[in-house]
Amino acid sequence: MTDIHQKLPTFASLEEEAAYWDTHSFAEGWDQGKPATIVNGKKYTEGITVRFPQDAIIELRETAQKTGIGTGSLIRMWVLERLHEKV
Repeated sequence: MTDIHQKLPTFASLEEEAAYWDTHSFAEGWDQGKPATIVNGKKYTEGITVRFPQDAIIELRETAQKTGIGTGSLIRMWVLERLHEKV
């Protein structure tokens, strides 16, 4: 397996990089990369089960997919945002 980063050129400017991506696709190297690992330093120490109606679950999954994050991450983000709002 080749490291996709070894195939990318070094760009002198943002304009040069933009011109490159106008004629190339990120998909060209997808089969050569490794899954991304996201490390944010947070420790989640306990899980909790929350039940939702089926239509809400479908909507949550669709929203998470459009956002590009996991359903659990989306729910956690929304709950933490709400907890930290000034009431």
